[in-house]
Amino acid sequence: MSKILNGEDIPNMPWQDKPEGCLLPVWRYSANPVIDRNPFPGMGRIFNSAVVTFKGAFIGVFRGETTTGRPFLYLGRSADAVHWDYDEEPIHMKDEQGRDWDPLYAYDPRCVRIDDTYYIIWCTDFDGAAIGLAETKDFKSYLRHENPFLPFNRNGVLFPRRIAGKFVMLSRPSDSGHTPFGDILLSKSPDLTHWGEHRLVMQKGGSAWWQGVKIGCGPAPIETDEGWLMFYHGVATTCSGLVYSFSAALLDRDCPSKVLYRCNRYMLTPEAPYETTGFVPNVCFPVATLADQATGRIAVYYGAADTVVALGFCQLDEIIQYIKDNNELVGHDADEGRF
Repeated sequence: MSKILNGEDIPNMPWQDKPEGCLLPVWRYSANPVIDRNPFPGMGRIFNSAVVTFKGAFIGVFRGETTTGRPFLYLGRSADAVHWDYDEEPIHMKDEQGRDWDPLYAYDPRCVRIDDTYYIIWCTDFDGAAIGLAETKDFKSYLRHENPFLPFNRNGVLFPRRIAGKFVMLSRPSDSGHTPFGDILLSKSPDLTHWGEHRLVMQKGGSAWWQGVKIGCGPAPIETDEGWLMFYHGVATTCSGLVYSFSAALLDRDCPSKVLYRCNRYMLTPEAPYETTGFVPNVCFPVATLADQATGRIAVYYGAADTVVALGFCQLDEIIQYIKDNNELVGHDADEGRF
């Protein structure tokens, strides 16, 4: 039986058992979407958002787009990680000198706890799409760090602990267009300021068309005794546009730029009406997980059609077995990615 390592017990996390007849290892919450359109006055859409545990309950770091259409980060609180109370004012940040330093815009946040600190990583504007980084201990005050990388880059995600004493971040470098580079890379830092030791982790493509255009890391990887479980999205191009699906891979615990197993089949693809119809049709975009160490239950939060937040469920053993049963490594997946 596979085990979650360095995790936490979350007895109050949302859960539904797998429905009869479900053929894939990830299944949808029957009450989706958990955050619908127009969640509070002036807010048109919340989607592609992070959820973490905090003091026995849950915090949401939301991508919110007001009726201006411009995205910023908003905070939510919940006792059950399904029903939310929202702060209607966006999150405000300061630099190390205490000066105001809010992003020009912010979207697709991830939130990762390392020790007693929560790190928020998002896509920001820095002469083009780039990665923003801030930290908080109380979700009241936020210290913004310098942007880790030059533009253009998206999908920044920290591992939930230091590896060999260093912070490790996954990202997806791109050009100024809609991310045609499309591969996942890894970078390390001793202090969240100086970044280097860049490595290629995973490349798009292979025989699986659902990930042929680009891939990107989703939630923070989950540490297991089989390796780091990394959910990621993949994008296909069709006659009517792009389609975002997601699946998972296992990375080496000590050298996470090495891919041990990678599933060549998607685990969730747009099929439900709230996934196929919306502001951007045909999108399932995973951003956060809650993983219960005691039971191996995993809840996956994903943005649907760039319009709402949806929730899916899976079981650790089944996910890992499905990855191994459908393994296909692509390009330099199996090596350290150092050239």
